[in-house]
Amino acid sequence: MAKLENRHALVTGSTDGLGLAIVRSLARAGCGVVMNGLEEASAVEDTCRALEAEHGVPVRYCRADLARPEEIERLIDFANAELGSVDILVNNAVVRHFSPIDTFPRDRWDQAIAVNVSAPFHAMRLVLPGMRRRNFGRIFNMVSVYGLRGTKDRIDYVASKAALIGMTRAVAMETLDHDITCHAICPGSLLSPGTETRILNLMNANGGSRLEAERAFLRDKQPTGRFVEPDSVSDLMLLLCGPAGRDMTGAVLPVEGGWLAAG
Repeated sequence: MAKLENRHALVTGSTDGLGLAIVRSLARAGCGVVMNGLEEASAVEDTCRALEAEHGVPVRYCRADLARPEEIERLIDFANAELGSVDILVNNAVVRHFSPIDTFPRDRWDQAIAVNVSAPFHAMRLVLPGMRRRNFGRIFNMVSVYGLRGTKDRIDYVASKAALIGMTRAVAMETLDHDITCHAICPGSLLSPGTETRILNLMNANGGSRLEAERAFLRDKQPTGRFVEPDSVSDLMLLLCGPAGRDMTGAVLPVEGGWLAAG
């Protein structure tokens, strides 16, 4: 696993769930990190201080609405000012809405394109000049299984994640002359805060146990029958940040318990 002393990362959408797990793994590897979300700074302060005390690296937080390009520019400026560089970029922030296409709200579609597609574009655009100057960069776009297959009532999520795969491949081809790589990571179902809510809703609707609700949720998804562990995703990213990842770029990497293999 890579040792990332003197490296610095920006992880968008990182105040909970997978994003926070990635922050913890990067800090544990010796990497300074800027966290991002929509929460007020006071709500994240304890997490930052605890990670700094445990791992001896700077951990900062910047509230920014990634639907607004000027906020993305402010976020990148903040990361460079606080850490000195952005060597690792993790585009993890996402929005989603559940609806058939013919009743899909126009404003929710526009928001999904802004956060799920345009925000990664702007973040990559803004960090790449510095990565080229330093001849090092690792970019990870969090895509999901649904970037590779369709599902009903999720047109925004499926379309935006598929677009992100295309962006990943394009950026990989544009950075071959430097030690910069760009990958699309495709997790399956994790027990995120959003998934937790859906599990509880299943329990309330069906009157069954939690185990029964989890099995129902995962049916026709991961053949393993269990949720993907966040550390499985973050540890893969750490591997790709090190020497083993130098000759890999533009890859679409599933971490989904055999979901795609069974499809």
